[in-house]
Amino acid sequence: MADNARAKKLADLIQQVVAEKLLRGVKDPRLGTHVTITDTRVTGDLREATVFYTVYGDDEDRANAAAGLQSAKGVLRSAVGQAAGTKFTPTLTFVADALPENAKTIEDLLDKARATDAKVRETSSGAKFAGEADPYKKPGDDDEDDAAV
Repeated sequence: MADNARAKKLADLIQQVVAEKLLRGVKDPRLGTHVTITDTRVTGDLREATVFYTVYGDDEDRANAAAGLQSAKGVLRSAVGQAAGTKFTPTLTFVADALPENAKTIEDLLDKARATDAKVRETSSGAKFAGEADPYKKPGDDDEDDAAV
């Protein structure tokens, strides 16, 4: 079993090689410049690598990119094997990264919070204090209370 530093180093190399090969080596029009490799993880035994990617575009572009990556898996694995120089080239599994969906969810929640804050600000703009404007006692106020009694 390999150490974590070696697995991390191999994962970084795989990410670099796959991204470079997608940009310059694979002629599949489904991939092009729409695919971005976001992360790569390698198992401890260096046998399997999971490559996370995002696709710029709609659902059809994502489906086309997934099909393109599956068809180019052998070419990409071969390029990784040449660059890594290891005894065994890890098998590549491509997984669509959930980062864009998570970012969209966070943006929607922030928009909702901004709208709620604006509504509260609008409601409180004409509000008055329930008691006095300054409810705290001051040193001079004690003398007036004693004189009234």
